[in-house]
Amino acid sequence: MTAVHAPAIAALEKGPRTREAVDAFFTTHSFPIVEGNAITFVWRGDAQAVHLKHWVFGLPSSQQLKRVEGTEVWYLTLQLPPGSRVEYKLEVVRNGNGEWMQDPLNANQARDPFGGNSVAHGTGYEVPSWIHHDPTAAKGHRDEIWIDSKEFGRRGFGLYVPSRFQRSRQYPLLVVHDGHDYLRYASMGTVLDNLIDRLEIADAIVVFTSSPDRLREYADDERHARFLTEELVPYVERLFPLDTQPQSRCLMGASFGAVASLAAASRYPGFYGRLLLQSGSFAFTDIGDRNHRGPLFDPIVAFMNRFRAEPAPVAERVFVSCGMYESLIYENRSMVPLLQSTGMDVRYVEARDGHNWENWRDRLREGLSWLMPGPFLHVYE
Repeated sequence: MTAVHAPAIAALEKGPRTREAVDAFFTTHSFPIVEGNAITFVWRGDAQAVHLKHWVFGLPSSQQLKRVEGTEVWYLTLQLPPGSRVEYKLEVVRNGNGEWMQDPLNANQARDPFGGNSVAHGTGYEVPSWIHHDPTAAKGHRDEIWIDSKEFGRRGFGLYVPSRFQRSRQYPLLVVHDGHDYLRYASMGTVLDNLIDRLEIADAIVVFTSSPDRLREYADDERHARFLTEELVPYVERLFPLDTQPQSRCLMGASFGAVASLAAASRYPGFYGRLLLQSGSFAFTDIGDRNHRGPLFDPIVAFMNRFRAEPAPVAERVFVSCGMYESLIYENRSMVPLLQSTGMDVRYVEARDGHNWENWRDRLREGLSWLMPGPFLHVYE
C-alpha cells in the first residue's frame, strides 16, 4: 500500500469546507472510501493527531492521517490491491494520550481472542456466502466431551457429528487445533453444516481441541503428539464408527496450530493422511539455531531445522495457505517445494490478507473440499 490520489477526498479538500458540505460528504459516502485501487480512511472529530494502525507486514504499522484544513475531518489515502482484506484500528490522540479504537464509520468488524478490529475490503473482495447460516442446511450436533489424559490430566474437547450420521457407516476424522477459536471466530460450525449439506465435503466426525498452554504444547511437544495419536484419536474411534485408514484422518490448525499438526504427523508418519496448515509459524534458521522471533520459537526452530535437513513424507495430501500481508509469508512459501520434494501431494493458496481468523475462515472451503471431498466433488477428481 502506497499513497495515491483519491477523487472523493480531493473534492472535499477543494471546498467549500462548510459544515453543510462536510455533512453532505459523510451522508453520501461509506467508509473507508474505496475508489478503484485507492482506499481512504477517514476520522471526524476533535483530535491532536489520528493514526492508522494495521497489520500489513512490510509497511509502517502506524501511519498518520492528514487533517482537511478548516474542518475536523482527518484522512489517509493508500493503495489497496484488488481482492485485499485488511484489519485495522485508529489511534486518536487527545491531550497527549492516544486511544486505540475501531473505526466508528465502518460497520465491517472482525473478532479475535484479543477483541475486535475494523475491516477494509478492497475492490473485488466478497465475504464468502457459505460462511452464513443457511436455514435449509441440516445442522450437525455439537457437544463437549471430557477425558482423563495420561499426558495432560483432565481435558475437554468439542465434538461435531454430521446430521446424516448413521452407525452403519464409517466416517473420516478431522482434528482441529484451537478448535474452539475456529468455532468462535471462523464460523466453522456453520461452514461444516453448509459444506456437508451441499456434499462438498465428506460427512465427518470433527474434534475441536484446545490447549491451556498452546504456545508450549503446540511447539513440537512430544506429549501433545502422543495425546492426539495415542489417546484422543483412539477414544473417538471407540465412540464412533471411524474409517481408520490414514487418508481418512486429517489434522489442521493455524499459526502454532499448524506447527502442532505438522509436528504430530512427523512424530507419527503415515498415521495422518491429510494436513491443513494455515499461516504456519514455521520459523527456521539457515545459520545457527536462534531465530529473530525470540525464545518462544526456539523449539519450533529446532523442529523445522531438523525437518528441512531431512524432509520426509508424513502424510499423503497437504493443503497450505497463508496471507500475503503477514510476516510468515516467506516461511510458508519456502515450505511448499520442501513438502513437494518428499512426494506428498501439496496444494498452496495465498490471499491478500493478514494473520487473522477471517483469512483462515475464507480458505476453509477450498482446503477441506480438497482434503476431504464429499460425493459432489468426488466426481471431478
